[in-house]
Amino acid sequence: MHLMRHEPPIAFARLAAGEEPSWDWRTGPLSSITYTDSETSVVCAYDEVPEGVVRQGPLVGFEIAGPLDFTMVGVLSGLLEPLARQRISILALSTYDTDWILVDAERSDDAEKIWKRGGHAVAPARLSGGTS
Repeated sequence: MHLMRHEPPIAFARLAAGEEPSWDWRTGPLSSITYTDSETSVVCAYDEVPEGVVRQGPLVGFEIAGPLDFTMVGVLSGLLEPLARQRISILALSTYDTDWILVDAERSDDAEKIWKRGGHAVAPARLSGGTS
């Protein structure tokens, strides 16, 4: 697999069910909003989340080079199992074309080293145009 490392810090924020973010959440290398019966989850640029909002981060985003075919099996499993053995926590998100792995900024270099030792390529994401 080829992964692209996105350096702008990412946040994972929690709001009450049905609540809308009061900030510009459509910023950063990845942004997403998910509504469930019990919460609203927001993924966006870390610096955009206002003080007082429950959030995790800063996180570093690793994008799997895509598009990935829907019939591919075990993509995330192969990338996540070595991290789990080293007790590196992640958040995985999928888009239509690919998967993203968000890693705590303090452990992101460790994750990258593990992937490279496993034969995966990890490179900085291009800065222009958002995702690579």
